[in-house]
Amino acid sequence: MTPRKRRSRIYWRGGRAWIDARDYSDVGGAREPLVAPGERSATADEATAQVLTARRVEQLEALRRGRTLQGITRVSTLQLFARDHLVAKAKAGNTTTRWLASSEQHLRRACEFFGAHRDLTTMGVADVREWATWLATLPGRGALMSGGTVRHHLNTLSNLYRRAQAERYVIPGYNPVASLMEKPSARRVEAKWLEVHEAALFLEAARTHKPTREDLASPFAFPLVATFLLTGGRRAEVLGLEVEDVSFDRRTVTFRPNAWRRLKSSTSHRVVPMWTQLEEILRAYVFGASGPPGRLLFPSLATGGEAMLTDFRKLMGRISVRAGWKPAGITSRIFRHTYCAARLQTVDRGAPVSEWTVGRELGHGGHALVRRVYGHLGTVRHRTEVVEYPLETYRSILKERLDSMGL
Repeated sequence: MTPRKRRSRIYWRGGRAWIDARDYSDVGGAREPLVAPGERSATADEATAQVLTARRVEQLEALRRGRTLQGITRVSTLQLFARDHLVAKAKAGNTTTRWLASSEQHLRRACEFFGAHRDLTTMGVADVREWATWLATLPGRGALMSGGTVRHHLNTLSNLYRRAQAERYVIPGYNPVASLMEKPSARRVEAKWLEVHEAALFLEAARTHKPTREDLASPFAFPLVATFLLTGGRRAEVLGLEVEDVSFDRRTVTFRPNAWRRLKSSTSHRVVPMWTQLEEILRAYVFGASGPPGRLLFPSLATGGEAMLTDFRKLMGRISVRAGWKPAGITSRIFRHTYCAARLQTVDRGAPVSEWTVGRELGHGGHALVRRVYGHLGTVRHRTEVVEYPLETYRSILKERLDSMGL
């Protein structure tokens, strides 16, 4: 008897081609859209569908033949494993919500390019290189996606493959991203920061800032800016400070995890000096009439109950304009760099302060980032025993800008 000819694997939905590969379900086969590389939806061209079908069947056949030899015991698609990978990361509690959201976006773009049903074992170095090239054509901030952003995408996919190795979805050592010889990288430019006299000007602008509406006025603009500039704390670290983290007896500020926010790493839990200038500013704020009403040092005023402040860009914008900068010119990251640069100019028991000491105050595990990223040398040299931004010392340098501010 003549065997009945198998019907085509290709079928159509709304004019788009799909493949029925359910007979390969043991290696991840299913009903899948036939999406050409770089496309977002299934192809509508019959010839292209035939090529993609042949390629997919070839991949599934190779997987079926090779899994026993390779010792791979589990099967998953890129989309399904990406989901499980992110869930595992979230449960571990070692990453921030922002990092998880960013990683999800990176892996969503990987699924868009490679195909959601792509088997992890079928992606090679050439595929990853094509993905990196495609990513560089996508819009980014101001223009196309930068080399640094593309590198972040590659790192996310590489991290996914590390888990895939550990859980036996691919053989040990299989990581097409790690095998890529030439990877894009960020263009190295010096980060923005303020010299001591510029920081003094911004601090004075915060002190003398007059809000346009009293009902929307922030009572802690001046102490908030001072805390950023005189501790070097990260944005969430400073916004999540509680009143009890500030010790006027020991003259310290403690950054520790609490119910409002976590810290970035284990070395982020630290105690930094409360410099004299900051002590005077915070003492007047904490014990004054407009002091914090609850546990948080800088609470949000937008809600009925106590909540952590999350957005203060408009406030920074108004202060920036008053001091002569663009509305979006100054950020909390600039304050962190500024503190590091100022701290490196101080002396500790008569000798220049150790880079290790500065790194620990910034919440780093060593001094590498101080040397490579956060350390800056300005045009105005100064050596003091404390970090401070005295306006009177630099009044002659700032005369024109102070005159424009009416000071």
